Amino acid sequence: MNKELTGEGAWGIGIVALALVGTIAFQLGYIDGDALIRTVAINGVMIAWYGNRMPKKFEPTAAAQRAARFGGWSMVISGLIYAMLWAFAPIMVAFAGGCSAVIAGIVATTLYRHSLQTQVSA
Repeated sequence: MNKELTGEGAWGIGIVALALVGTIAFQLGYIDGDALIRTVAINGVMIAWYGNRMPKKFEPTAAAQRAARFGGWSMVISGLIYAMLWAFAPIMVAFAGGCSAVIAGIVATTLYRHSLQTQVSA
């Protein structure tokens, strides 16, 4: 458990540090507002990182393991799409497409889990 908290704490500190450094760089004129806004792409990398960890946690049943694997892939793919859009696409496309990708990943995972639940109970 302590190892998990260390990784999660590192991500949290890293995101806050990136925001602070980006704000300072913007105030000093080293980057423009567009570059500062694009630092939000790190959130997509974080989503992908957590998605990669999902299937590695212990799950008591085979159905739960399948759901964790599917959810992991879903979150990795949607997180990478989010990060790539925020890094390279126009801001409005990045916002709409990135949020849609993450929401689609969450919905796909929820629907898959629900379909496994109905198969087990049937």
